[in-house]
Amino acid sequence: MNQSCRQEGLQEGRRDEAAAMTLRLLNRRCGPLTVATTAQIQALLVEKLEALADALLDFQGPADLAAWLAAHTTILA
Repeated sequence: MNQSCRQEGLQEGRRDEAAAMTLRLLNRRCGPLTVATTAQIQALLVEKLEALADALLDFQGPADLAAWLAAHTTILA
């Protein structure tokens, strides 16, 4: 395995872990998430996941999550 492949694997693992932790915290703060919301969060880059993890500490419920996602993500058509 070359260095580039190893680095990609490490980045993907880091993103997967950040997504899993953020989803666990969001489920506790906002209640069960929809499949679409979960997929949207899993698709975020690490930097966005870290920003979401920080922001969710101030969330009062699902409306705050929806507003954050609307403001910080774009949907490709």
